[in-house]
Amino acid sequence: MNSKNKKGVEMSLNVIIIAAIGLLILLILAFLVVRSGGNVSETTTKSCVTQAGVCGNTPCEQGKQITSTSDCKTSPNTYCCKIV
Repeated sequence: MNSKNKKGVEMSLNVIIIAAIGLLILLILAFLVVRSGGNVSETTTKSCVTQAGVCGNTPCEQGKQITSTSDCKTSPNTYCCKIV
């Protein structure tokens, strides 16, 4: 009867160890996601599209260039122009 109790304790210990490892992995992944996603809102609020613009290779009409974007700067001659 003593061996049955020992097997039950070993199984419980294995489950606890596996759960602890799984929790550690989840915490590491959550930390990495939060750390890498910190600049997402900053980037999307300053994108050309969210400011009612479109990226193009030709200069914008006078008064229609949006200068505070970072997504249109794939090459030196790319512009973000208001479409409204």
